[in-house]
Amino acid sequence: MASSAFGHFNGAGSQKRSHFTVTSLGRWSSLNKTLPAVDKISTIHVYDFDNTLFKTPLPNSALWNGLTIGMLSNQDVFINSGWWHDNRILGATGLGLDKEEPRAWEGFWNEKVVELVRLTMKQPDALCVLLTGRGEARFADLLRRIVASKHLEFDMLCLKPQVGPANQKFASTIKFKQELLTEIMETYKHAGEIRIYEDRPGHTQKFIDFLKDYNNTQRVRPTRGPIQAEIIQVTDTQTSLDPVVEVAQVQRMINEHNEAMRLQPLHLRPKALRIKQQVFFTSYAIERADSQRLLDLVKIPSGDSTRVHGNNIIIVPRPCPPHILTKVGGLGSTMTWQVTGTACHHGSIWAACVTPVPASASFHTENPVPLVVLALKRGARPAEAAKINTWSALPPEKRFTFTTTVREKAILRVEADDPRHAEYESLHASKASKASGGGIKRKHNGDDWNPPKQPAADAAAAAVAGRGGGGGGRGGRTGGRGGQAAGGRGGGRNGGKGKGRGRGGFSHYRSLDDVGPRNAVPAEVNYDEAHPPANAPTGPRGGKRGPNGGNNVTDLQSYY
Repeated sequence: MASSAFGHFNGAGSQKRSHFTVTSLGRWSSLNKTLPAVDKISTIHVYDFDNTLFKTPLPNSALWNGLTIGMLSNQDVFINSGWWHDNRILGATGLGLDKEEPRAWEGFWNEKVVELVRLTMKQPDALCVLLTGRGEARFADLLRRIVASKHLEFDMLCLKPQVGPANQKFASTIKFKQELLTEIMETYKHAGEIRIYEDRPGHTQKFIDFLKDYNNTQRVRPTRGPIQAEIIQVTDTQTSLDPVVEVAQVQRMINEHNEAMRLQPLHLRPKALRIKQQVFFTSYAIERADSQRLLDLVKIPSGDSTRVHGNNIIIVPRPCPPHILTKVGGLGSTMTWQVTGTACHHGSIWAACVTPVPASASFHTENPVPLVVLALKRGARPAEAAKINTWSALPPEKRFTFTTTVREKAILRVEADDPRHAEYESLHASKASKASGGGIKRKHNGDDWNPPKQPAADAAAAAVAGRGGGGGGRGGRTGGRGGQAAGGRGGGRNGGKGKGRGRGGFSHYRSLDDVGPRNAVPAEVNYDEAHPPANAPTGPRGGKRGPNGGNNVTDLQSYY
């Protein structure tokens, strides 16, 4: 109940306080300044920090699977308490503390809220409070520097302490905020209004309930009288760290955690944590400009029921086995293709067939005819493009060549290291990752595949396709469609024979380089669609807010 936050004022708490002063209230603030006199304040303005005033970096959902984002957000997983309790994560925003402080973190503020703060600063009868659930011990200095760089002046800068000034313990961020708000309202008894600016819908509603309950109590057992309350729901303005910086920061957290766990007694020591890649597929990735040229070859209906693709030629729908990776030249290798025809399958799949340039070039594709899936109707699956058996030949003037790069579509995950798994097996999702939605299941059977017919002018190319890609493609499907069979096959035997690289020891201090290539060429890994179609949305990855101002993906309620 919200009333528990101020229960000690109406007799429900364990200790009833009757005297409040600006001196005692000042102990909640991390600023060394004298608070305004009680009789000078008639309104109280309270601003939240994360994603209300400042664009706070969230764990990037394009980098990590859902289970890992949950781990990063949980303060009990890592020895350093994770994403929301490590000040170095916030300090890494933008170009980092040293470079961002002189430029006042330009671009990382909600400028509308900044302007409201400045108006509050100019209002002599207003108490200006910055209130955040971030820990006082780790974040007070950093937040002082951030707001000072923007020349924002608050009467109080309040962060959550381990123990309150009166030895209070706080079960949650919202309980801390309610406790402090009560102290502020009880101290400034002449204030007739309080405004709270908050981005989290869950907190907004709890503030509404809390202040309603507070005012009801004041009408029955008044200590200062009811106060007019307004809770302003702010559309959050979130961002992400630079992907390389983010992975490096998480790797640092893991290194520190593993080093601390290594000191535990052997029988209590958990397995070391490690960043692993989860590879969804390996493909010849198409550059954005060439992708748009391919899309222009067909008429794709508009609407939410159609999803545009056109950005790759699938090599294998799983981590690429070493022998196939060698065949295609390794990650980062380039390959030139010519588009020769297009097709629409049952009005639900649009695709373009291609042939290698030169025709004798070695390649491997999942489908016997190399193709690019251009668009899918809702409910259609890319694997169904293999059922296309008639292609419309393009006239010579519409054919063009383009260059692709061998890349992996991957996402990262943090898991306990398993020395039984060799490098290739670790690229597959673990059982825990699959249970959380991280795995891939394909439902395309080889039995329902019919050899497609290329345009007559491309019979030679079709023969090459069958020789270079068809046999390998069909064989690849037999070898385990979703990567699960391949992972199980290699993992079991390799683990039994003791193969692998022995990664499990806590003494191995890993760096960002360890999330690199599996061969000698530079890494070419897509942690998101690296080349989205032209009509794909851009900007922050957080979804649009609904009518209530928030959504489940970006709501910070469960983060700290």
